[in-house]
Amino acid sequence: MPGEEGTWVFIFGDLTVFSILFGVFLYYRGQESAVFTSSQRSLNEAFGLANTLILLTSSLFVVTAVRAVRRGANALAGRLLVGAMVCGLGFIVNKGFEYGQKVSHDLVPTTNEFFMYYYVMTGLHLLHVIIGMLLLALAFVLSRRPSLSDRQHGYLDGAACFWHMVDLLWIVLFALLYLVHRS
Repeated sequence: MPGEEGTWVFIFGDLTVFSILFGVFLYYRGQESAVFTSSQRSLNEAFGLANTLILLTSSLFVVTAVRAVRRGANALAGRLLVGAMVCGLGFIVNKGFEYGQKVSHDLVPTTNEFFMYYYVMTGLHLLHVIIGMLLLALAFVLSRRPSLSDRQHGYLDGAACFWHMVDLLWIVLFALLYLVHRS
């Protein structure tokens, strides 16, 4: 398994927390189907789709950067990691616009159960994007070194795995919040 063991403990812990949130969300969606369905329709799927494409692109940059470091193409790896961080920043800006649009229409966490879960889950994910960008910055610093120790390769792989987890979580969030509708 790539990365440090502690990274995997953290990733599996995060996945467990989000899985519980997803399960609770689905339970309450089943209890208040009409509220969740009508609230879900007020989301702009274009924001969610844009963020999905942004994160998928960033993950492609990250996996290609890790491969570049292994081949010794550190300059290329650095550029790819910067591209991934720019994508992360694009995600944050896009999410800010989306939140702004919701707030301007008085759709806030206290509006109803759906929006409480929407803001909690997307806000927690946004925090993970920020943490992931810090890890990508560390990976960038490592990519600038002429050679890496096995431990440093583990850190690089761990940062990449965390970023891919962030991407995976968003894909599930996008489906749950924007795409899956109950009639």
